[in-house]
Amino acid sequence: MRLYHSWRVAPKKYTRYIIGLCQVSRIGLVILLLLSGCVAPRVTQAQITVNITVDGQKDQVLIPAGSTAQAALIAAKVNLNPLDRSDPPFYTVLTDGANVRLIRVREEFKVEQVVIPYEHQVLRNESMPEGETRLSQPGVNGIQENTYRIVYENGVEILRSPVKSVVVKEAVPEIMMVGSQAPFTPIQIPGRLAYLQGGNAWVMEKTTGNRRPVVNSGDLDGRIFFLSPDGTWLLYTRRSTKEGTINSLWVTKVNDDSGMTIDLHAVNVVHFAAFAPDSITIAYSTVEPRSIAPGWQANNDLVTVTIGISGFTSRPIVKLDPNSGGVYGWWGTNFAWAPDGNRMAYSRPDGVGILEFGKSDLIPLLNITPLQTGSDWAWVPGLTWGPDGKELYTVDHIPQQGASSPEVSPLFDLTAVPLEGGAPIRLVSQVGMFAYPVPSPVQHLDSDEDAYQVAFLQAIFPTQSETSNYRLNVMDRDGSNQRVLFPPEGAPGLKPQQVAWSPLVADGKNTRMIAVIYQDNIWLVNATDGQAYQITGDGLTHRVDWK
Repeated sequence: MRLYHSWRVAPKKYTRYIIGLCQVSRIGLVILLLLSGCVAPRVTQAQITVNITVDGQKDQVLIPAGSTAQAALIAAKVNLNPLDRSDPPFYTVLTDGANVRLIRVREEFKVEQVVIPYEHQVLRNESMPEGETRLSQPGVNGIQENTYRIVYENGVEILRSPVKSVVVKEAVPEIMMVGSQAPFTPIQIPGRLAYLQGGNAWVMEKTTGNRRPVVNSGDLDGRIFFLSPDGTWLLYTRRSTKEGTINSLWVTKVNDDSGMTIDLHAVNVVHFAAFAPDSITIAYSTVEPRSIAPGWQANNDLVTVTIGISGFTSRPIVKLDPNSGGVYGWWGTNFAWAPDGNRMAYSRPDGVGILEFGKSDLIPLLNITPLQTGSDWAWVPGLTWGPDGKELYTVDHIPQQGASSPEVSPLFDLTAVPLEGGAPIRLVSQVGMFAYPVPSPVQHLDSDEDAYQVAFLQAIFPTQSETSNYRLNVMDRDGSNQRVLFPPEGAPGLKPQQVAWSPLVADGKNTRMIAVIYQDNIWLVNATDGQAYQITGDGLTHRVDWK
């Protein structure tokens, strides 16, 4: 009774407290009602109808709005291949009533063989009467396999693109010999004379009328073309069709009809390759092809290889590692075998010297002022040994008084470099940069003296020797008895070249002949009286050697 009374008679503060609780409750209810009005009503997502065309069949599929073409195809339980595509593209968001067409795409690779027609080549043969023809080599077609990528859409070919092409069988050219016998009286010759004519190699023996082809591939580039000292082998380079390869080095046996040809597996031989005096060892130097002028970067190396009677080749031996090659070394170094075969002489734009086998160092003998050509080539002096191995013959670049720079001087002197002591000896002044001295074989005189001569080219315009023509001169080994042999005064001069001496006395009277190329034909010049004999007339000769 007291409690009830107490409640009834509670103080005012308790009344206010209860009233406040009621007010808070009413406010919370209002807030809850307001919040419940902000929640969106849950509605089921709309569906759209899409028309599907696949493999010639049409269908409809019901998919959620906002779906892509790919989702529609999957909903239609269409199997999609990796190359398939759709119209519209797979990623396109569709609308109600949209049309989706699946395009089946496939690819295949097909190999087709095509015939490579053989070429028809004409080889002029001066051993046959003019007008006569003879089939030297029958032509054979080659085979090339071309691989194509073929793309089909819904079974229809829409693209055919080549992937690769491989020659599985090289075509063999047809070679037809055509007689071009010139009306030149045959003359007897000692030894064997080889010459490069129209990209093929020929030899003459016994007489200038006895000629036969020894290499008729049509691709000799003339950079290397030398007989072995005994006349058994011919060393030459062939142009290469392989990308990144300039040429390749080969050797062919020419002293019989075996036709033995050996690929020496040496490529990019531009400046030097030659037989040693033993006729079985070959030395060569290489370059690295470049896309900019002059087309290579010289290695300035030296490698030797030996060939056997049966045609085997030894493992290459590096005699000189690749090196910078001195000033303008990018052009390349030239070499020359010593008569004893135990060492080499070298020439490069800045000097001449010796390479002793077994030693990696080059021994300079003559420092040369490099010629500044102002172009994409460098001048390298011609270089040969005296037949007794006691001196080198070369060309020195002489500074010109008053010139803006020694490197632009137009003066060049023929110089002998003694190998047994003594300073270089100037033999002939102002011969021109392309004098190319070549000593003759040793001649035994009645006085029991062993003597020899030196043939060289003399520029008609010595201070313009880069573009000048030349005349063939000879002199004694010490520079005395100089005389002009060929061509006669007033006639057009010779192009720069290295001439070839006859290997033996031609007529038993200590008479020597010199083979030169004049107006693209071979002429034989008597070293005593200068009498000259033209022995080819087709105008296709570019190199000659005589052993």
